[in-house]
Amino acid sequence: MKKIAYIELDTHAEIAGNFMELMNGSTDFQVDYYLSERIFKQIGKHHSNIYLSEYTALLNQLKDPNYDLIIIGTVHRYFNLFNAIAEKYNTAVIVHNLNFNTISKLQLFKNIFKKDFAYRLKLWLKEDLLSAPEVFKKAKNLLVLDQSLSDHQFQYLPVFYNRFHENFNSENFTIVIPGEVSQKRRNYKKVLEKLTERNSDRLLTIIFLGKARGKELRWLQNFEKKKLENISLQYFTKKVPQNRFDELMNKADVLWCPIQNEIEFFSNKEIYGKTKMSGNIGDAIKYGKFAFFPPNYPSNLEFIMNEKENSAQEIFDFKSVDSYDFQKEYNRKKVSAELEKVLTSLL
Repeated sequence: MKKIAYIELDTHAEIAGNFMELMNGSTDFQVDYYLSERIFKQIGKHHSNIYLSEYTALLNQLKDPNYDLIIIGTVHRYFNLFNAIAEKYNTAVIVHNLNFNTISKLQLFKNIFKKDFAYRLKLWLKEDLLSAPEVFKKAKNLLVLDQSLSDHQFQYLPVFYNRFHENFNSENFTIVIPGEVSQKRRNYKKVLEKLTERNSDRLLTIIFLGKARGKELRWLQNFEKKKLENISLQYFTKKVPQNRFDELMNKADVLWCPIQNEIEFFSNKEIYGKTKMSGNIGDAIKYGKFAFFPPNYPSNLEFIMNEKENSAQEIFDFKSVDSYDFQKEYNRKKVSAELEKVLTSLL
């Protein structure tokens, strides 16, 4: 039986949780998980193979088990630690921002002064920020979570599977917009404009499923005052608990994902669908929902549809269909087998 260490000290708790679920019960791999306290709490599980860790202790924890493969879930900080791990072990890194993977040391240094100066200065002085490109160069394999982003350099790691496949029938047609309500990541201003311009008698429930604050919250409050006919609005001012999130995602007739074309990561441009995956792809698979993405989002997935440039009427008129079998394509057993096949190739 091959031994794997999966490390997540920073951000992507759900990916670590998915990996854990898919590998549970494997007869070919034994996986140990090294998680920061924050990730540990989000996953909420206590098993003998889950270890609470922090970057100052992790190298010592990895000494004795003699792992065949180490997977690093996020390399957005702790670059000195991950450089040491990649140099010593057979290491695979999950890459979430492909342009960050190739950024130069000079550009990294310049970007320290562009935003979040105190935090970035800490990354430079204490966590060797400028060595970030070296982590990706030293890693034996670079992994991506969207198959469309895979190529000769990046290998696809399947971690998304269909967990929910219940159908809810409600009087109102329910459109869920999942994700933090932030204009930086999604174009909420355009969503509200399209809702105002809507021309239909269909009863709609629009759920902004994420925490709203600041100017985005004011937009929603002002929109609510218009009291448009046949539109019911729901939004949240606090973080949505996971069980509530699951409940509302299950009720969705369709997902609306108005992601921005370009965003910045560490003041470096990333393009959704080209250098960065949208987490809403994973949402669509997990909950078994068709999803509308912007006109320019590239995807060959059958359940991802592109909305029109100047109209969202096709979203408002969308009819729930059963033409795509999420359970057939993304059931846990099938994805687990695909995942194990990829892991074998990394040894």
